[in-house]
Amino acid sequence: MEFKKIHNKGQAQLFKNQYLEFLTKTHPLVIWGMYIPILSFLPYYGITTVGLSGLQTLLLFLGGMFFWTITEYILHRFAFHHHATSDLGKRISYVMHGNHHEYPRDKERLFMPPVPSLILASLFFLLYYALLGKYAFPFFPGFMLGYLLYGTMHYAIHAWNPPFKWMKGLWRNHHLHHYKDPDMGFGVSSTLWDHVFGTMFDLKKEKEDKEKVKELMF
Repeated sequence: MEFKKIHNKGQAQLFKNQYLEFLTKTHPLVIWGMYIPILSFLPYYGITTVGLSGLQTLLLFLGGMFFWTITEYILHRFAFHHHATSDLGKRISYVMHGNHHEYPRDKERLFMPPVPSLILASLFFLLYYALLGKYAFPFFPGFMLGYLLYGTMHYAIHAWNPPFKWMKGLWRNHHLHHYKDPDMGFGVSSTLWDHVFGTMFDLKKEKEDKEKVKELMF
């Protein structure tokens, strides 16, 4: 995930093949439109066909959303910011996440594109179904809604100033992750796990560099 500087313009070229390159890009509304019908149907199926109660469905759905937050932290910290030593490992790291750090203004790569997203989502569903059985029908949609909210929050942090004062810490934590220390501040939709695992920036001691923040905004 090595690069010389943050680029304010353009986007990384991940593949020489134009069709593969096209498949690495997407828009948030495409991903939302792709998942909302699925995530709406599964809880309905769980209640009407599998026999889950409304309360069970709600609690499992909320549990899935909460479980996303720790998944987000683990993936961001240990997969996206894995310190690879081999050329292949560095290449994979750059394709997955390093390009975003080099080109933070690239709007088309803030969500995982449709094809790999559907593959990973299917694997997660199969895993949860194997572990939870019928309870996966509401748990998985909650988990995926957590992902969609994470992606949207990530987009918002790079696009706008925080809409509420209480959200400023979340914004600053991610900005510092980009321009000060990529091995800190892994939470995007929540700073909970940064606090728990000691990777939260001390925002009272960190001075806000407005010029560097501008480089990260659309």
